[in-house]
Amino acid sequence: MKKWIIIISALFILVAIGIIIVYYNATKPLKLAEKKAIAIAKQETKLTDFEEFALYNGENTYFVLKAKNPKGEDVYVWIAEKDNALIIKRASDGVSKEEAVETVYANREPTEIISVRLGVVKIQKTIRPAWEIYYRTENGHSNYYYVDFDTGEKLRAIDNF
Repeated sequence: MKKWIIIISALFILVAIGIIIVYYNATKPLKLAEKKAIAIAKQETKLTDFEEFALYNGENTYFVLKAKNPKGEDVYVWIAEKDNALIIKRASDGVSKEEAVETVYANREPTEIISVRLGVVKIQKTIRPAWEIYYRTENGHSNYYYVDFDTGEKLRAIDNF
């Protein structure tokens, strides 16, 4: 009986270690991208207090950070992975996450909002910071709706895929 307890305990420990290793390896690229984005933002700007990080993969890949400017205001920073080009906007100058979701509800009939995140949309050769709202409709179809960060207007919608 004691032998079985030792074997089960050892297996449990090995499984736990395996899960930890898999989790570490799965999150490592995201952590490296966050460190790279913060380093670029610190080098190119006077921003501080980096609070949030997201990786956006649209037409191109962007790192999106929330930080504070020298006046202590919340700002968003979009950094192009390809050439490290920065877009910086004060959070108060743009549409909030909640307002972007309200725009979707006003124009579509989502039954479930899956995710809302900042990204970049290229419209007529113009790069536009935008909220990407991923949602489902009553019939179970997945949809994307892009709301312009500056104006709150619809930029693009991808329906029923």
